[in-house]
Amino acid sequence: MAGLASTIYNSLIRKNTVFLTTIFASAFVFELGFDSISNRVWDSFNQGRQWKDIRHKYVQAEEDEE
Repeated sequence: MAGLASTIYNSLIRKNTVFLTTIFASAFVFELGFDSISNRVWDSFNQGRQWKDIRHKYVQAEEDEE
């Protein structure tokens, strides 16, 4: 366990620039993942009630009227 901690410290935390880059990259990846999962949950809860689900009813009706 001490070897793993030493490896992490030497590769990611020892230099301030590498540490900050690691933090910003991790935050960016977390944001992408969280956003993707949130959108999937939102779409599953609201399936059939969103514009992308009912658009075909109204777009087709407009084309028939013209």
